[in-house]
Amino acid sequence: MGHLVDIKHFILKHFFSWLLPFLSARSDHTFIMMTYLAEKLARKDYYQREIRHIRRLFMTNHPSLKVVRKIMGEIDPHHRRRLVESFILNQLLIGTDKRQAFSEKPGGFYPPGFTVISPSMKCNLSCYGCYSAMHSRDRELSFEQFDSVLNQQKEMGMYFSVISGGEPFVYKHLFDIFKKHADVAFLVFTNGSLFDEKVVQTIRECGNVLPCVSVEGFEKETDERRGAGQYRKVMNTFDLMNEAGLLYGFSATQTRQNSDILTSDRYIDIFIEKGCVLGWYFHYMPVGRDPAVELLPTPEQRNYLRERVAYFRKTKMILLGDFHNDGPLVGGCIAAGRKYFHVNSNGDIEPCVFFQFSKHNISTSTLQEALQSSFFKAIRQGQKNNCNLLRPCTILDRPEISRSAVRDHGARPSNQGSEDVFTKMRAAIDTYTQEYGRIADEAWNNMPQTREELLNREEEVFNQTGQLP
Repeated sequence: MGHLVDIKHFILKHFFSWLLPFLSARSDHTFIMMTYLAEKLARKDYYQREIRHIRRLFMTNHPSLKVVRKIMGEIDPHHRRRLVESFILNQLLIGTDKRQAFSEKPGGFYPPGFTVISPSMKCNLSCYGCYSAMHSRDRELSFEQFDSVLNQQKEMGMYFSVISGGEPFVYKHLFDIFKKHADVAFLVFTNGSLFDEKVVQTIRECGNVLPCVSVEGFEKETDERRGAGQYRKVMNTFDLMNEAGLLYGFSATQTRQNSDILTSDRYIDIFIEKGCVLGWYFHYMPVGRDPAVELLPTPEQRNYLRERVAYFRKTKMILLGDFHNDGPLVGGCIAAGRKYFHVNSNGDIEPCVFFQFSKHNISTSTLQEALQSSFFKAIRQGQKNNCNLLRPCTILDRPEISRSAVRDHGARPSNQGSEDVFTKMRAAIDTYTQEYGRIADEAWNNMPQTREELLNREEEVFNQTGQLP
């Protein structure tokens, strides 16, 4: 059986090598027809439903079709091929087979889809409110430790890693890691200030790297948080990547102060004009440097971001993710190994980049041991009991889960001050939980309850009218 799987994967790799040049100059009809092939190749029902959703988007000339045209027609061919091979082929097709096979082994379990790794907490900036700022900047993973984490995750079928920090491009082994693990797709969150022609050219040569540059608003807001001149540096970084034909995006952290800007058409349009094909929204979390609950977006602002992202997805030529509001799309909280987990610069294996507690470290434990720990299992068990997926976060929306998991299973804070979210800020967070809960419950009661229900409704409307709801 193993030989048959190897043959299947060999055929898939060569098929994709033939297919990509063919698609680069093809019509919209070809892209639509390719979704039928993708649906046949996908192994999980979840992926098949999502592929049918993509096909309906294409058939209604949704802006996402324009994004695909851009990727297939304007991106550097080498960069495009390497990202498709590492993410589409390795992560979604071959990786899904490996994750399923791993779960069927004696004592096996279904692994998460990806990791977030922060190899270093060193950074050339000092931004207020940074979630990672309380980590020691002296700590960083050795090349061997980073290499081991990636090898372990690939054994379980994970070929996708998000790289955070600190500023990832300060880490001296970063490009060596990208080159050695050419079969892994890397999404890198960066402040973008260290990019020059050489860095951009090396990213293009590696091919398996997609940078997302963080921008906190327009020039005034970005420079206030990051330092004078940082906004113009970021805009120049976008220009350099665009000229090189890279695939790249932006990321933004919503706070009470910048919410109006981040939800405006003008803000999104700037990144589309700068060539971004992807954008990630987060909202401020009261962890890290000088945590302040008053920086949290108000419950009304958080809900408005959810509504605006839905609008942008229907009208803008860019793919968007909303980490805290996309619970209905991914089934709720994805932390603690349900979909992902975090390895910090000290090697601590944490449930989430914002949930900075751990029981295991890569120097003494395997990833599998951490994923099967009572600590992680308790969090995953709590995730199952969520009756409102618009309230996914186990720190802000359902704090009883994180508090009991830490208390009952002896998890230790990863950094000085990690416990403040459960002590000094406990009352303020409880108030936020209640206030946001009222808004989220009302919204949840007026929408499909699961992603499957949403797609089923979409399919029904499309079959009747030829349009999307």
